[in-house]
Amino acid sequence: MRYAKEHKQETRKRIIATAGRRLKRNGIDGSGVATLMKDAGLTNGAFYAYFASKDELVATAVADQMRTQHENIVAQAAPGRAGLEQMVRWYFSTEQRDSIENGCPNAALLDEIGRSTDRTRQAYTDGALVLIDGFAVRLAPHDPPSARLKSLSLLGMLAGTMQLSRALTNRQLADQLLEQGIRNALALLDAE
Repeated sequence: MRYAKEHKQETRKRIIATAGRRLKRNGIDGSGVATLMKDAGLTNGAFYAYFASKDELVATAVADQMRTQHENIVAQAAPGRAGLEQMVRWYFSTEQRDSIENGCPNAALLDEIGRSTDRTRQAYTDGALVLIDGFAVRLAPHDPPSARLKSLSLLGMLAGTMQLSRALTNRQLADQLLEQGIRNALALLDAE
């Protein structure tokens, strides 16, 4: 039985979305094609009907995760500094830290993306630029390019602090780090 074109597109979207969550939870190297397809409710054999390789799926999932983060967080935030503070406080929440599979792709995958294919690194870079441009327009509404480097620094601070907080076994220290992360990020935003 042949499926309609829309069914194939919807199935591909489902694979990408479930792969994005699994990649964030188990990492790129820790997520095999069989597991990624099982998460989507499909067989391993169906994989190549949708993707030429795992690398293609990873790059596509990374791009999708970055786009989703922008749409759900950055694009929804208030304008100006208030929106930046809103994003920083959301990002450094314990819920965000403790929900790796539903959280930020930066903090979950950054170390592996740096060792990934050029295609995956480019997908990440494209997504990161959209995020930092969303920060920059709030930092300097009349001249966003002037705030791009500061925005990139903010993204690095967010991801690095979140990675460290997730790695700590001392919950109290990890929570304190998130609180300090908020103060540090707000100080960066206010610095001239």
